[in-house]
Amino acid sequence: MAEEKPTFDYHEESHSEKLARKSKESPFMVIGIAGLAASVGYGIYKYKHKGSMSTSVFLMQFRVIAQGAAVGALTAGMMYTLYNNHFAKKPAINEVSANKH
Repeated sequence: MAEEKPTFDYHEESHSEKLARKSKESPFMVIGIAGLAASVGYGIYKYKHKGSMSTSVFLMQFRVIAQGAAVGALTAGMMYTLYNNHFAKKPAINEVSANKH
């Protein structure tokens, strides 16, 4: 018997196709990117209206905001994965049939 070799449909992904595939695999990546964009937009707006605050102090505060957005997205993603892997697991067919008898 000859083994059948799997066939792969390989093609170069465009950036939009790769982003769509990654967002389906990891939906919190999109939230992280949105958080990054929001924090950058907020930082640009606040930089124009920073008043007498020195630039270095402003950038350190901005860094904390950006890191908070990244850590928040990572934490939410880990909690989502933990829930799906451990708490929302459907019992296997063998376990269901064993419990009926």
